[in-house]
Amino acid sequence: MGAERQHYYWKLGCTDVICCVFLLLAIVGYVAVGIIAWTHGDPRKVIYPTDSRGEFCGQRGTKNANKPYLFYFNIVKCASPLVLLEFQCPTPQICVEKCPDRYLTYLNARNSRDFEYFKQFCVPGFQNNKGVAEVLRDGDCPAVLTPSQPLAQRCFPAIHAHKGVLMVGNETTYEDGHGARKNVTELVEGAKKANWVLEARQLAMRIFEDYTVSWYWIVIGLVIAMVMSLLFIILLRFLAGIMVWVMIIMVILVLGYGIIHCYMEYSRLRGEAGSDVSLVDLGFQTDLRVYLHLRQTWMAFMIILSILEVIIILLLIFLRKRILIAIALIKEASRAIGYVMCSMLYPLVTFFLLCLCIAYWACIAVFLSTSNETVYKIFDDVACPLNGKTCNPETFPSANESRLCPKARCQFAFYGGESGYHRALLGFQIFNVFMFFWLANFVLALGQVTLAGAFASYYWALRKPDDLPAFPLFSAFSRALRYHTGSLAFGALILAIVQIIRVILEYLDQRLKAAENNFAKFLMTCLKCCFWCLEKFIKFLNRNAYIMIAIYGTNFCTSAKNAFFLLMRNIIRVAVLDKVTDFLFLLGKLLIVGSVGILAFFFFTHRIRIVQDTAPPLNYYWVPILTVIIGSYLIAHGFFSVYGMCVDTLFLCFCEDLERNDGSQERPYFMSPELRDILLKGSAEEGKREEVEE
Repeated sequence: MGAERQHYYWKLGCTDVICCVFLLLAIVGYVAVGIIAWTHGDPRKVIYPTDSRGEFCGQRGTKNANKPYLFYFNIVKCASPLVLLEFQCPTPQICVEKCPDRYLTYLNARNSRDFEYFKQFCVPGFQNNKGVAEVLRDGDCPAVLTPSQPLAQRCFPAIHAHKGVLMVGNETTYEDGHGARKNVTELVEGAKKANWVLEARQLAMRIFEDYTVSWYWIVIGLVIAMVMSLLFIILLRFLAGIMVWVMIIMVILVLGYGIIHCYMEYSRLRGEAGSDVSLVDLGFQTDLRVYLHLRQTWMAFMIILSILEVIIILLLIFLRKRILIAIALIKEASRAIGYVMCSMLYPLVTFFLLCLCIAYWACIAVFLSTSNETVYKIFDDVACPLNGKTCNPETFPSANESRLCPKARCQFAFYGGESGYHRALLGFQIFNVFMFFWLANFVLALGQVTLAGAFASYYWALRKPDDLPAFPLFSAFSRALRYHTGSLAFGALILAIVQIIRVILEYLDQRLKAAENNFAKFLMTCLKCCFWCLEKFIKFLNRNAYIMIAIYGTNFCTSAKNAFFLLMRNIIRVAVLDKVTDFLFLLGKLLIVGSVGILAFFFFTHRIRIVQDTAPPLNYYWVPILTVIIGSYLIAHGFFSVYGMCVDTLFLCFCEDLERNDGSQERPYFMSPELRDILLKGSAEEGKREEVEE
């Protein structure tokens, strides 16, 4: 009877075939975009600098082999957000042997002995046969040189702060009697906008150095987090009730220790010079260790931890009865996972597939971004029919265009291209992001349906575990791919559309920040908030729709409708039981993350030693600590997500079981006796069940 009942709930048949076809066509188009991007792009532009003619600097076999550094005529334009999309600054740039080491304007250098020095920063082949205005207009030479430092083979102004004043080199202002002060003022003001590039690169280099010397210990920390998570899950299988209460007590103790430690650091800094400086006065510092020498920092940490402690204790007081019911649900989930132990390894499959999606998206994005070409156009001050036409600067002097317009010049215009491919680049980038969202959501949906199908097979087995399939997880996975690919694609498509709209809204919001239209800003904020809420709701609905697909095998719309109304009919149980279990799982994650984080903090700050080894010297010890904390949370989330999916599936099956069965011999409940006794205790269903049994 169990086997017959099992097949009653799984109606095998392909669902949402049209969406499956659309997904396959989209994947074919995605592959085609990747091939096109691969033929046009050059990812070496991300690593090695290129001049305005697309030639690499300092690479063997090129004419710039002895010129390893890239010099920008106007570094201010590198602060444009378009640089992130194109990996090129919209300004002329040349390869040089070394970066400029002095301040010098073209006007000063033109008629002085410094011209030979200045000339090396002009375009190759420059001849001093034009007027000053013409040279600057044509982009033959930069207007001004500033002391610069090479970083990643690129010349950046040597800008630093001295007593609150932004300085270039060793001077703050310059005057040459010919308007040079104006040039410097504009440069310094623009450098304030571009200086974040230099600081960000320096910060990135220091962080990279920290990773190179601490990666070994980071891996050990992540392994410890994995072992703790696995041990916690195994103990939860046999000692669910005890482990939940131990987890709750341990979280309270860990937060309490954090509060005490913050208070001790706060007291230790009392009277220390500079410890009373406020965070506002200090401002942002790239070396975050500076903040740990402020009393205000530890006071903020102590307040945050105290608030969390109070909130958790109050929730435990008011939800103590519901916690007992949630523990019963977790016990049932532990039994289900015990019969489907391979489900604990399935997050690795999801992680691997997500890594493939991310890697493909990143490769396509880099190839698309590096496929821009340098565009030169004809410029002429007098009437010329060829004005604005593209040209080749190397062949222009002997070309017909120069004869038709003798005074015309072939000048750098912009990075991009005028072919159909280059005009479609923005569309390709949007399509790349959209397909990433669609495929990533599809991978997550496949994981949810697979786990839900495996755990549903446990619930709907009347004789547990005799009626379970031989390989429940593999059966659920193959069933999802064979019959429900279209439904998964449909749900992922809806979510991807909302996510791409949110990305577009973020882009428009960045563009509107400089505007003074308050109504537009208010409207944009409202739209962002609405679509954020919509995304959360769709994720919640999709998750439960996938469970219904795993149970009944219906299409996405039918499953979403049935799941929504089923949850609405059991809204009290959903709001209390399901969310209490989520809260308990969150405490478990915090316990693992907090324990590993405290251990990492004491180790990397040289408070403890492991055997004879000690922590390596670091620029920022918060780099490995944050990495271990974030990695530990992701690992713990991966293990607990299986438990969460199991609880959600069993809960939805329980609600469906109540509505379809009455506990009689003809229609018996499929829930276990332990789960039935606790969840139906004192309810109308329990009374109905007792009447039937009598």
